Amino acid sequence: MERIKGLINAPFTPFLENGEINLEPIEAYGHMLAKNGLKGVFINGSSGEGYLLTDDERKMIAERWVKTTPKDFKVIVHVGSTCVKSSFELAKHAQQIGAWAIGAMASPFPKVARIEELVKYCEEIACGAPELPFYFYHIPAFNGVYLPMVSFLEAVDGRIPNFAGIKYTYESIYEYNQCRLYKNGKFDMLHGQDETILPCLAMGGAEGGIGGTTNYNGKALTEIITAWNAGNLEKARELQNFSQDVINVICHYRGNIVGGKRIMKLIGLDLGKNRTPFQNMTDEEESNMKKELENINFFERCNKL
Repeated sequence: MERIKGLINAPFTPFLENGEINLEPIEAYGHMLAKNGLKGVFINGSSGEGYLLTDDERKMIAERWVKTTPKDFKVIVHVGSTCVKSSFELAKHAQQIGAWAIGAMASPFPKVARIEELVKYCEEIACGAPELPFYFYHIPAFNGVYLPMVSFLEAVDGRIPNFAGIKYTYESIYEYNQCRLYKNGKFDMLHGQDETILPCLAMGGAEGGIGGTTNYNGKALTEIITAWNAGNLEKARELQNFSQDVINVICHYRGNIVGGKRIMKLIGLDLGKNRTPFQNMTDEEESNMKKELENINFFERCNKL
């Protein structure tokens, strides 16, 4: 299977004022991401409020991304659900419309407590799209599934023919690297935390990643990789520290899904509000966040339309 090199973006789902999905901005959205150095999208995941969408909405969003994205732009469809039958059908649909790959995080309910349960869950989903690479999305902060990922790789190895690797969104750089080293790098380990790209590059093996703050800070985050590859460690450090400054700001406003989505409006791409139960930002909070971003010169360095 082809390995991902560079950064994939986890986009927000655009909504209209009445709360319905808004497909219209997706074409411009994709071209903006490509212009700023992103290599593809991982849609309908946590940043995209995927669990708050109906299956039909998820299919419509996937169809629009596949249809409108630039040439060679990878579209990975998150198909995880609390209902494995829905996940199977979403995976099947992703293959039918020409997506590049599929992925799924462990369901938040019922909570997976054993490796075998997780492998079986992934197995039943992956067989819905046997021709596409399947990535497991490890994000225990979302679903409370803190299972050891090396043990998961050992269990899944040889059992799911189209298993490609893991989107690893967790704080343990040690475990990430142990997964990367498994069988001399057999699986594609996608780094999933924008705040620690540089340490994973320094370990000598990270090549691809999927981020959320790449929506608006992808230009700086991709430049970390460029600087590292050029041997410019000081530049890479400065870019990583700046990227952490951006993350510090959104943490004041309920994180990337809420605060980050509102940043898109500030840079010229209004994607609407979040769905319930997310608490949307007030106009006052938006104004305060804008000032905090101006204080770190964010708007001089952010993604450009």
